[in-house]
Amino acid sequence: MKDVVFDYDRAERIGLPEAVFCQGKARATVLDLLQQFARGNGHPVLFTRLDADVVADLPDAVRDGIDYHPLSRTAWGERMPAQAAGRRVAVVSAGTADGAVAWEAARTLTYLGIRNTVIEDCGVAGLWRLLERVEEINEHDVVIVVAGLDAALASVMGGLTAKPVLAVPTSVGYGMAGQGEAALRSMLVSCAPGVPVLNIDNGYGAACAAVRILGLS
Repeated sequence: MKDVVFDYDRAERIGLPEAVFCQGKARATVLDLLQQFARGNGHPVLFTRLDADVVADLPDAVRDGIDYHPLSRTAWGERMPAQAAGRRVAVVSAGTADGAVAWEAARTLTYLGIRNTVIEDCGVAGLWRLLERVEEINEHDVVIVVAGLDAALASVMGGLTAKPVLAVPTSVGYGMAGQGEAALRSMLVSCAPGVPVLNIDNGYGAACAAVRILGLS
């Protein structure tokens, strides 16, 4: 694996360990890395955008040492120690169609030792669904909002909570949704003040941003 150089000191510098973005990497390289960092290796490494057919190619003994989540396409062998009790992040999605991104965020938080709650189907087309969960959402320290289409959930959530809100547009939607570009633009021009926006489908980045925010408290 001469083409892979790990930044083992990243966690000490910024509080976030390195992750492996599997999409686009040679299959053999990803398989080698999964074997190297399976359970018991002593080095927590998160794998993102990891397809199930790659995991299926692993030897049984190695596959048993990998915690793989098909919907989020994330995996790890070892994960970071649990952080201080009481700090929690809510991952709120507009619909289950946004599940891959929402669960990428949640799984990243779990990997990083942060307690989290996934709250799905809160899209504003049925506003009562969100209003019924606002009290529960406000029990968390940071809120990640995941939505596609017009992504109005970010603005609405930004007007219902004082907690930090991180918005993640998803590539869900027909035609003019533009693979998430409409959602991205909608979130960027949100009338709710102080709502930062992540890149399209970047649940991993949102989780890392939440951890940085928690580090300030």
